[in-house]
Amino acid sequence: MVQVNKERMLQEFKDIVAIPSHTLGERPVCDYLKAKLVELGFEVKEDNAGEKLGGNCGNLWAYRKGTKPGTRVLLSAHMDTVEPSTGATVVRRDGVLYSDGTTTLGGDDKSGVEGILEGLRLLQENNVETADIQVLFTIAEEGGVNGSRCMEANWLQADVGYALDGEGAPGEIVIGAPGQYKYKITVKGKKAHGGVEPEKGVNAIMIAAKALAAVKRYGRIDEETTANIGIIGGGFATNVVPDEVVIEGDARSRNNDKLAAIRDEVVNTIVHEAQAAGAVAVEAEVNHKYSSFLLDTDSEVVNLAKAACAKFGFKPVVDVTGGGSDANFINVYGVPCAILGTGMKNVHTVEEYLLEEDLYNSALMVYGILEAAVK
Repeated sequence: MVQVNKERMLQEFKDIVAIPSHTLGERPVCDYLKAKLVELGFEVKEDNAGEKLGGNCGNLWAYRKGTKPGTRVLLSAHMDTVEPSTGATVVRRDGVLYSDGTTTLGGDDKSGVEGILEGLRLLQENNVETADIQVLFTIAEEGGVNGSRCMEANWLQADVGYALDGEGAPGEIVIGAPGQYKYKITVKGKKAHGGVEPEKGVNAIMIAAKALAAVKRYGRIDEETTANIGIIGGGFATNVVPDEVVIEGDARSRNNDKLAAIRDEVVNTIVHEAQAAGAVAVEAEVNHKYSSFLLDTDSEVVNLAKAACAKFGFKPVVDVTGGGSDANFINVYGVPCAILGTGMKNVHTVEEYLLEEDLYNSALMVYGILEAAVK
């Protein structure tokens, strides 16, 4: 049975998370991964996503021609981590990996990055011949999956894809994720002195409050649909009638019709009620961030992952998620792409942690999928 070199994999994971990886500042980790992929026999190149987004590097692409016929596989993970991400110091305790508490651990998504690297290395060391393999390490996934949105879609050369970016343990196979709209509504009033002549003002905060109170459906709408008001801001002094309030939120659903319906319901309610309450003006901006996807439970992308689970004794858990990832755009661009769990926990906090066993098993999932892809 194939076994991971645990000492090597753990050290490499520590090395990767120690590299600062701010969103749109991924250059240091990109250069590190470039060298690793070249050592593994891949041709590497960057696209211009960084130029489009104002970053210091693009998405990192790598390709290795196979020596066997079979299904062409894309392996993906993102290079950036949420703040604070100045480089993590790993604390190892009872088989669990933590940061020292001053930064996120960076397992989101460097556990996926390391799973890919070690899985490829295991294939090389065990002289396993494969079909074509493509690797995509993206920028700017955090904060809106912008790196994959700006990828060179015509560079994709795969039949199936896997984004190693799930919170479940290896064996989790996520086949569906929602689309998302973000909305920003600006309610405008009229400024006046709050103590001397408030009657000459139009209080945007009070108008916004009335408009928000009229929103009847928010939070969990149904099993596949959510809506959230996440940010509200306005005013700058207690003695001034506020003349502007900005409301921001999002809507998500795995059903595109439901997504459009809840988006319109929330936005139109706020706009209509603010106008009715006397707003001087109301402006609404709606941004389609990404589309939903849903894969067939009996599709090849799922069956290859299940084959890897069977080889290494992992329990396959086929599931859907409520969040977006690079898989949304990879699916939109024509490659059926599932999300694989890598075991990351408490992500986006300094309490993030990762079981060592899950780190090692992520590499075995990569190995098993690529082995099963050979025809």
